[in-house]
Amino acid sequence: MQKLRLRYAKRGRLRFTSHRDIARTFERALRRAGVPMAYSQGFSPHPKVSWVGAAPTGVASEAEYVEVQVVERVDPDALRTALDAVLPPGLDVVEVVQAVGGTLPERIEASAWQVELAGISPERLAEAVAAFLAAESVEVERLTKDGKRVIDVRPAVVSADVRSATPGPAESAQVQAHSSDAGHDARDLSQPCGILMTVVWQTTPTVRPDDVLSALRVVADLVPPVPAKATRMAQGRLDDEGGLVDPLALDRVAEV
Repeated sequence: MQKLRLRYAKRGRLRFTSHRDIARTFERALRRAGVPMAYSQGFSPHPKVSWVGAAPTGVASEAEYVEVQVVERVDPDALRTALDAVLPPGLDVVEVVQAVGGTLPERIEASAWQVELAGISPERLAEAVAAFLAAESVEVERLTKDGKRVIDVRPAVVSADVRSATPGPAESAQVQAHSSDAGHDARDLSQPCGILMTVVWQTTPTVRPDDVLSALRVVADLVPPVPAKATRMAQGRLDDEGGLVDPLALDRVAEV
């Protein structure tokens, strides 16, 4: 039995799709691509697909991960090509590697987020971020199915800084690419837009980008005039400098 690890992106309108629907779409794509899936035992067998920390509904991502097990050996590049051919636009397989030891969850402890706040200048956003980082505790309320829950956001935030609102040509192209679904999500570069870059521990309960924005509202009364657009840029373990180690790096090295 072979285990494969996939990195995929959730872009454009697909960010509004729930994880349950994403999972169903992936399993349907695996069948359509003719992938020789391994199945669980029991009365109602299910394909052996393991999801790792899916992004919330409404959030885009460049770094989502899933593991699949197959009963026949599969070429990783061929699998990526076959899946991309049957998945809907906006749900894109970025990389497939053969798993080498350990589990993906033990290689992931934090996420790097990019949050675009249209209508908020970088200067105003920087002031709010500085006030947040200076606080020891910032509690916010989150509405759950069991009612309101109070969460302390500050301990979960490893780092936070602000990107310039006037990117150069290369950065503009990168932002437009990550905005995806050309024309639907592309932000207007002529308008003020503070971009928050933050690394957040994957704690329990999980602190989401909207929780960080709620915390900025608490400490600095920062309220964007339009909904912010959050994109998960990376996941992994933190290194000594506060950066994220690619969770597929060890698998990639083993293939060489």
